[in-house]
Amino acid sequence: MFTILGLGFGGPYDIAIIAVVLIVLFGGAKIAEFGRSAGQGLREFKKATKDDEVMAEVDRPKVIE
Repeated sequence: MFTILGLGFGGPYDIAIIAVVLIVLFGGAKIAEFGRSAGQGLREFKKATKDDEVMAEVDRPKVIE
């Protein structure tokens, strides 16, 4: 348990304990909903940054030599 409390992060056992605690506290449906929301937010963020790059190229003034 010391690894969770600040002396480092352990291995798969610590992750399993945290996962079980989260499932008990929030339930499987809420965790799945959170994962879905996080994925959707990440997709929207990637799309927005991609659109910004395209718009930056379009708005850049053309230099004619």
